[in-house]
Amino acid sequence: MGIKFQWVCLVLTVQALIVAGEFFKPFNVSYDGRAIIIDGKRRMLISGGIHYPRATPEMWSDLISKSKEGGVDVIETYVFWNGHEPVRGQYNFEGRYNIVKFVKQVGSSGLYLFLRIGPYVCAEWNFGGFPVWLRDIPGIEFRTDNIPFKEEMQRFVKKIVALMREESLFSWQGGPIIMLQIENEYGNIESSYGPKGKAYMRWAAKMAVGLDAGVPWVMCKQTDAPEYIIDTCNRYYCDGFKPNSKKKPIVWTEHWDGWYTNWGDRVPHRPTEDIAFAVARFFQRGGSFQNYYMYFGGTNFGRTAGGPNIITSYDYDAPIDEYGLLRQPKWGHLKDLHAAIKLCEPALVAVNSPHYIKLGPQQEAHVYSYNGSKCSAFLANIDEHNSATVKFRNQAYILPPWSVSILPDCRTTAFNTAKIGVQTSIKTTGLDVASYSNDPAPLKLMAPYEVDYISKTWKFLREPIGAWSDSNFTYQGILEHLNVTKDHSDYLWYSTRIYISDEDISYWEENQASPVLTIDSMRDFVCIFVNGQFKGSAKGKWIKVVEPVDLIQGHNDITLLSQTVGLQVIYLVLFFCG
Repeated sequence: MGIKFQWVCLVLTVQALIVAGEFFKPFNVSYDGRAIIIDGKRRMLISGGIHYPRATPEMWSDLISKSKEGGVDVIETYVFWNGHEPVRGQYNFEGRYNIVKFVKQVGSSGLYLFLRIGPYVCAEWNFGGFPVWLRDIPGIEFRTDNIPFKEEMQRFVKKIVALMREESLFSWQGGPIIMLQIENEYGNIESSYGPKGKAYMRWAAKMAVGLDAGVPWVMCKQTDAPEYIIDTCNRYYCDGFKPNSKKKPIVWTEHWDGWYTNWGDRVPHRPTEDIAFAVARFFQRGGSFQNYYMYFGGTNFGRTAGGPNIITSYDYDAPIDEYGLLRQPKWGHLKDLHAAIKLCEPALVAVNSPHYIKLGPQQEAHVYSYNGSKCSAFLANIDEHNSATVKFRNQAYILPPWSVSILPDCRTTAFNTAKIGVQTSIKTTGLDVASYSNDPAPLKLMAPYEVDYISKTWKFLREPIGAWSDSNFTYQGILEHLNVTKDHSDYLWYSTRIYISDEDISYWEENQASPVLTIDSMRDFVCIFVNGQFKGSAKGKWIKVVEPVDLIQGHNDITLLSQTVGLQVIYLVLFFCG
């Protein structure tokens, strides 16, 4: 059987690196049971997720600036292994993968950086961030106590930590990096591996800390994380989360302020008021570090979307939309929330835990008070439907349904999560139109990025069926798609020729039967052609294909076009063979 495929080449533009320099006076980062400690001081930190490959380098500076303006203290990002090492031992740190340039731009803005190395990242990213060549390592088993996998993983993590150190990007060097992450949500699948899962988790933690990066390491959704690793929360609400030790602060690594879009589904939307409520409740009940996943979602450029249902857009309904425009009222309402939390920070960091007061059946207060000189309070109404009037310190407060009022001085309401007082924007093609609902003034037009040219015409190219190229070769049998293309192309042609005799035709006619093409296993999409004519298709994850076909007496050409639509994020991978 002749097998043919077409290689897809991606040309990256080399970007100049920012000149290395000291962005901060060198400072140490540690933690206690209350908070992350930066330069000897406890901090309440707001973080925003921006994945550098999901934006163009030209956008980075503006995205970081808008994040800072929105009250963000920290930028969070994953590290994308398959983008940085597409071929084993050959590294790519250019263009959208110029991570050094991105981190330096964060530092030059005066913000900190939370680097989630993984190197498995999930992130709705192609193959969860793993390079496909890992499949070819003899004897490899992914994400378990397996020597070949651990050697490859350690080599890449060590490479990234060394690169950050060489560029003086850790806090103790005057850089912006204050925290790192090893693995990613491994607690979801650890038990599936039995004792080898536990052993791998402990190895990963010990390996990471042994790299002497000089800043704290975290493991998200890892309730059994070792004592020297901070276990953290990933959810829509993390106000009830507690780490596995009282010596660790309460950290929220992924606050899902929206969601990704599946092909053909509605675009997800999370109400602004609910996001603000979740953040306020988190800090109300003792939280200290909260990260929006995502603050800017961006775009799955090229072939980076993970799985057949993940679309190109990774907008995520984030405060900054896919194009770098402010999504109002979300961005503005959260900015006001962050400002109110910062007003409370002196009181929040002064005590280890708040004083709890029951205000009603579904109403409560948490008070942070220190020596009478510092006092901040959060008044919550967790009734989803009804407002409530509560009395706190001899003063009445009206709390809307499902809301938190923030009182930086324990008396004056600076912010309520359910009351939006900022602009609302309406998006139209090519423009972001903003207006105030209570202001009849002319609309304000915002266009932060100029577009040189937008094509107004579509062009179609009719490709020959079973297109031949220099990459053709012949093999007896059918090879699995990825074992041939190595993820350099989504497309692979399979072609064969069979001879049908008069006896075959007579047999089918006598038995009122017809020939059937059967494929035991195929991913993710296949088109079937017989003698140059399209006969059918099938889609799915490792599906069996049974397709009746019409064959004529004599020679018949059967051609299959196999297509992968992004490599699905892998939560549990045991063996790859062949």
